[in-house]
This record gives sequence, C-alpha cells and structure tokens, in this order.
Amino acid sequence: MSSFTLTLRQEPPQRVDLSALTPDRLAGKSVADIEKIEIGATRASTRVGDVFKVAAGDLKTLRYEGGSSRFDLVGAKLLPEFSIHVEGDVGLQVGRLAKGGRITVSGSAGAYAASGNEGAHIEIKGDVGEMLAAPLAGELGGMSGGRVVVRGKAGARAGDRLRRGILIIEGDAGEDLGSRIIAGTVIVLGETAGRVGYLNRRGSLVLAKRKDFGPTYMDCGPHILAFAGFFARGLKADSAAASALLTGKLQRFGGDTAVYGKGEILTPA
Repeated sequence: MSSFTLTLRQEPPQRVDLSALTPDRLAGKSVADIEKIEIGATRASTRVGDVFKVAAGDLKTLRYEGGSSRFDLVGAKLLPEFSIHVEGDVGLQVGRLAKGGRITVSGSAGAYAASGNEGAHIEIKGDVGEMLAAPLAGELGGMSGGRVVVRGKAGARAGDRLRRGILIIEGDAGEDLGSRIIAGTVIVLGETAGRVGYLNRRGSLVLAKRKDFGPTYMDCGPHILAFAGFFARGLKADSAAASALLTGKLQRFGGDTAVYGKGEILTPA
C-alpha cells in the first residue's frame, strides 16, 4: 500500500501550523474530514484542502510532495512507530517535542528545528536555521534525546541547552555553537564561527577544525579514546565523515571551567 500523501497545490497564503497532520492524529479520519482541518496561523482561514491534495494511504508513512518555508511544526509530537518525509523545505520547529519515529526533509528547515525532540531521528538534507535543538523562550532544557543530522550548514546557537542526544552538522555552524550545553554530543565537520561551547557543563563537542577556544578551556593533550571508536561505529550509517572523525587520535580540551568544567571539545590531534 502506498504512503499517505499530501501534495502541495500552491504556496500557502500565510504560515501554516501542521502539528495536527501526524499519522496518529489523522488515523480514523476520512479524506473529506482531513481537508477541513484548520491550519492557518492567523484569523484568516486556511484549511488543509486549500493547500494540499490529499491521497489516502498507509499512515505509517506520511509524505509531503512539495514543501515551503511556511510549513511550521511538521512532525510535532511524532510517535515512535511513524515516519514523515517532506520533499522540499519546511519552516519553524520541525520535529518539535517528537517522541520518536523518523522525519526526513529533502530541503532546508527554519529556526528551532528539533526543539524539545525526545527521541526522533531527524535528517535535514539542506541547511537549518538558528537554535537547532534549542529550547523555546522560557524553557530550561533543549533536545533531550534522539539524533539530528544536517547535511548543510546550521545557524547560530545550534545545540543550545542540549540535554541528551546527538547532533551531526556536516556543513558550517554559526555563532555560539553548543552554548549552555548540559550534556549530549554535537559533531561539526565544517567551520565554526565565534565562541564555541560557552558555559558547557557536561557536553561533548567534536570539531573537524581546531580554533582558539578561549582561556576557560584547558588543553588536556592528545588521546586515543576507546569509547570514541565504539561511538563512531554507531554513526557510520548516518555520516561516514563524522564516524571517521572519531576514529583517529583526538586532542581533548576540558571545560567550560567558567561553570562545572566537566564538558569537552575534541578535535583531530
């Protein structure tokens, strides 16, 4: 049986909230009922049928044929047994508070991607905006589980207040990578801008390119880390380059000593 498919008719006239369009929320609804779901973000009405042509199918996988930077909250609170694929771009907060499952975006994503992610595997084949896996205003913790792979570059403050999980950024990362990180792992294969690991408590930042990390990071010398080798095996299916980065000798910098000082930055020795 083919996937349940939402084919884009036209660019939506406003930002749309697609949090209601996850497989578990659509289960048991007819196509006519789904087309009537309100997805507009303003007082002007926009319904599913105005933006998408709906084709019923197996709800284990939901496909968007066509994307838009106005598609907000794609895959929000996704449950573990389901997957979502977007053929195109998405907007803000893709994978917000996802419990599990898999989200694949063939294009780019906006700010706050994977915010509050608890266990989903999210792959973004283009670029991603600022605050990747970061908390919204007023929240104390960022992403708490799962894995996010960005094939392009990431905006500022990727991994802010990350609690658990893995971020892999194959391109460049913006200012303040890993700021206020609590725990978890961030791997960057491209360049990093500005400060890195500001107020890092217990997180691990793995960087392909070394730079000056400031006086609050202590050079602990080169290491061959057995755990890094085991960890690398689990990354190979998602990013061969990230896996290779962890298999060699690594220079370890401990910090941020401005807080607990139990975090680290690892770079090739």
